[in-house]
Amino acid sequence: MIRIILASASALSLAACAVGPDYRPPAPLLAKDSPFLTASPATSTAATDNDRWWQLYRDPVLDGLIADALAANTDIRVAVARLARARASLREVRGDRQPQATAGASATYGRYSAIQRPPGVRQQDWTIDTGLDVAYEVDLFGRVSRNIEAARGEVGAAQADADAVRVAVVADTTRAYADAASAAERLAVAERIVALIDRSLRVTQGRARAGLTTGLDTARIAALRNQRQADVPALAAERQAALFRLATLTGRLPADLPPIAAGRTTTLRLDQPIPVGDGFTLLARRPDVRAAERRLAAATARIGVATADLYPRISLGGSIGSTGTGVGDLFGAGPLNWVLGPLLNWSVNPTRARARIAGAEADSRAALATFDGTVLTAVEETETALSNYARALERRAALQAARDQAAVAARITRAQQREGQIDSLAQLDAERTFADTQAALALADAQIARQQIDLFRALGGSWNA
Repeated sequence: MIRIILASASALSLAACAVGPDYRPPAPLLAKDSPFLTASPATSTAATDNDRWWQLYRDPVLDGLIADALAANTDIRVAVARLARARASLREVRGDRQPQATAGASATYGRYSAIQRPPGVRQQDWTIDTGLDVAYEVDLFGRVSRNIEAARGEVGAAQADADAVRVAVVADTTRAYADAASAAERLAVAERIVALIDRSLRVTQGRARAGLTTGLDTARIAALRNQRQADVPALAAERQAALFRLATLTGRLPADLPPIAAGRTTTLRLDQPIPVGDGFTLLARRPDVRAAERRLAAATARIGVATADLYPRISLGGSIGSTGTGVGDLFGAGPLNWVLGPLLNWSVNPTRARARIAGAEADSRAALATFDGTVLTAVEETETALSNYARALERRAALQAARDQAAVAARITRAQQREGQIDSLAQLDAERTFADTQAALALADAQIARQQIDLFRALGGSWNA
């Protein structure tokens, strides 16, 4: 019987057609080889190889931490579970292409009246019924195929969402590691500044004891020294917070973070331009763009699902069963019954069906707008990250020049103060300027590392390890 149903279904499927619009990817907003407006040869290159971008920092400890994060991060585990759920839904929808079989059996004990009792059957006895029902929906109008198409789109979107989470986790892990390292470097700078002011304070105290200066000068330098000392615990706390965040990102408790993760004491630096490619390749890399495109495909397919409700559903089905007063009757010479034929199910309510079609079309337009908005946001984020990175490098160059000049001025004023050529107020001002430029330069290095990571994240850099 199942062979008969499948043969009939195959013949009908040849004439089947899927109603609703066929999906076509939207026209790209960016042409191929579209350069970024803010890309600079000094900071970026047209190369598009972004695989394992964090390895550009040449830090094996960072490589190991990212491998741990990709394996154990809780956000990634959630995204992978959602992807598995989408795949399970696709398998469920695909099941509609297969015949649906239902088997049943029942046993009852009762008493027949003298009129109802069949010949040879006791008036009071057991009655056993068994049956097998088989049905197959002939997808003449594409309801099943469009459902499968929509489910495939959702699987693609879930896959892209999982990739987006991985990109974010890699970027956040790199940033936490960079923040801890830059905080350690800034902490060392702050301690050097305190030590430098301590030397100036000792000289001023010696001059005060010799009657060459007043206690006011000593108090001023001591106040500057204490002000800079106050920066030390704040930077130490900032470093600890970054390490705690790094532990969470790698799926660990803070106490379980390996000591080597805190071993770096210099800010992450690149020794080559960042490979950014062009705008068109950006859209192929960004997982949020891919997710939006897949959701648009799913929404388009659901128009076909809604349109199919305008037409009847045709199923081929059959059933076979037997009724007897014992097991021997069921499989022996007992009565056997079977039926075979098509079943037509048509909900004739075009108003509701067309309302569902209109709703699906509205969802599709919203998905297209979301896709276009995602593309625009991707380009905006990348252009902004490129611009911020270039400006941060320019700012650092200016700060380094200022720091170098302030160092020269501080050395000159120290020598002049020892020789009594200037008062302590001028020397104090020079020390304060030097301390400020040193701290600002260390902070600029930390900001450059963050700008680099933001740029890699905006580029949708590969997370594959």
